Amino acid sequence: MASNHISGLDPLLLIAASSRPLRFLIAREEYERWWLRWLFRAVGCIPVERARDPRAALYQARRALEAGEVVALFPHGRIHLDHHDPTPLKRGIALLAQMTGVPVFPARVEGVRGQGLTIAAAFIPGHARVRCFAPLYCDGHPVDTCLEKLWDILSAPTHRERHANPHRRDKTG
Repeated sequence: MASNHISGLDPLLLIAASSRPLRFLIAREEYERWWLRWLFRAVGCIPVERARDPRAALYQARRALEAGEVVALFPHGRIHLDHHDPTPLKRGIALLAQMTGVPVFPARVEGVRGQGLTIAAAFIPGHARVRCFAPLYCDGHPVDTCLEKLWDILSAPTHRERHANPHRRDKTG
C-alpha cells in the first residue's frame, strides 16, 4: 500500500481503512523514539536507514510481501502537503513491486485538519477519509513509469494541475 503523507494521523487512518494488518516502513529516527519503540516493534514496523543504506529495509519488506503480508509506506518519505513543491517519490515502492510482482494499492488521505502536524493531528477534529484506488502493477514497466503513475494518483487534482509531475521526463530531447 502506498499513500500520501499529510500528518501523523495517516498510519492510524490507513490501519482503520484496511481489512488486513499493515506493516509500515518507518524512518529509523522515528522508530527509535523510546516511548513508542515498543509499539512499533509490536506491530511489525520496518525501520529504514534513510541517511545511510535503505537496502536492509527493502529486503525485510520484500520478505514480508513474499510471506503474504501487506507493507504500507509513504513514498514521499516524509510528511508532504499538496501545496508544497512537487517532490519525487522514493523508488523503493516501485522496486518492491517489481521484485515481488505484488501490485501497489494506492490510497489518498484527505480531510485531516491537522495537516503538517504529527501527534497533535490526532486531537484536531476533522472529516478525514481514505480514498482507495485500483491496484497499480509495476512489474514489466520501468521504475520511472511506475512512479509517474503513482504520483499522478497520490496528488490532489489541483496539485496535478499546478505542478508538473516530477517523474515525467522531457520527451523532446
